[in-house]
Amino acid sequence: MGPIYTLADFLDMLRRRMGLVSVVLIVGVIGSVLWALSVPHVYESSEVIQIEQPVVSDELARSTVESSAARRLQLIEQQLMARSNLVKMIEEFGLYDDLPALRPSEQVDLLRQSISITGVAAAREGFADDGAISVLTITATMGDPEKAQRVAHTLAEMTRSLATSQRLEQTRETLAFFQQQEDSLLAKIAELDAELSQYRRANDLSIEGSLEFRRTELTSLNDAILALDREIITNQLARQNIDRSGNTRAATVQREEEALDREMTSLSKQRQLLQDRRSSLSASIETTPEVERTLAEFDRRMTQLQDQLELVAARRNEAAVAVSLESNERGETFTTLEEAQLPDYPISMSRKLRVAMGSVAAGLLALGLAFIMELRRPVIRTAAQMQRETGLLPVVSIPDTATKHKSGKGSQGWKDQTKASLQGRQARLERSLNIEQR
Repeated sequence: MGPIYTLADFLDMLRRRMGLVSVVLIVGVIGSVLWALSVPHVYESSEVIQIEQPVVSDELARSTVESSAARRLQLIEQQLMARSNLVKMIEEFGLYDDLPALRPSEQVDLLRQSISITGVAAAREGFADDGAISVLTITATMGDPEKAQRVAHTLAEMTRSLATSQRLEQTRETLAFFQQQEDSLLAKIAELDAELSQYRRANDLSIEGSLEFRRTELTSLNDAILALDREIITNQLARQNIDRSGNTRAATVQREEEALDREMTSLSKQRQLLQDRRSSLSASIETTPEVERTLAEFDRRMTQLQDQLELVAARRNEAAVAVSLESNERGETFTTLEEAQLPDYPISMSRKLRVAMGSVAAGLLALGLAFIMELRRPVIRTAAQMQRETGLLPVVSIPDTATKHKSGKGSQGWKDQTKASLQGRQARLERSLNIEQR
């Protein structure tokens, strides 16, 4: 059963509990004002960066930076939020000089909570998500508008610098790697060539050409020796067939024999030279199968190294083009769309609104306390409440009269008047009852 049902009951409650309501409301308003004054304003400043794709298409000049923009920006954000970097910013800008009680770790955590880095993904081409970012927003929230602007702008500058340096450093490291690989392959080829030459000398294989070439040369030598043998036989027959009859002068016969002998001597020397050459080739050809396998292994290794060298040289050229693109700012670039501005108004709740909210809360609390006090003493105070709660209609309502203490005759006269008034009301009540009984 509650004591408040109508507006009249509510107004009567306010009248009787005006003291409590007034005290609670005044204390609440004062507390709201103090609360509004104690909460500092918060300012927000943002800088927007646009991420532009490479000017030169990858089909024409491929970049060696393969990771997606989202991953690279995640790495940059981790570097920006590093403790050393945040401590440097706090000391440089004096961000929390007004809060000397904060420890360095608490200052770093507070600054991390005050910084927000958000990216907007670029429109997809087809169904594949390449992780491209089109817009990057860096926001700083501070109690001082100037500090908020400086922090946001500094973080944006560091982001642009780190993005450019990372891409350039990655392309240079790629170029250095392929140059190192190329130098290593060239050194291996030279070493293998020297090893092959040493092996040839050790096995008397210094004659240029392969075994097949030497076999062909040996066949040619055999043909040449056979031709010389024929000529020698022809000269021998010619010497035997010289006319030595009396019809021929002896001097003529002698000259013919000497000419044929000289020719025979020349042919014999040529045959001996060819024979020595054939013997040398035969000795070089008569190697073991192990030597042939070793030579084939040398050829195979040399072919592999040369193929690797061609591939590495092509990659090195691509890396050199990528370094040129990044050095000339023809790759992915970060452009400032909106520079961080000095905020004009705080983003936090205004002090007037805080006072109004506190005052409303204090008023509701005062009314709640007054209603609780009424619930503690559910007294029937009016005839309407009597009829509503019990169903009986009171005939007479006697108002509450407070007793005033006075001295002398005035006090006695007031008591007499009160007694006479009560007797008159009692007489009227009795007459009303008699009338109802009739």
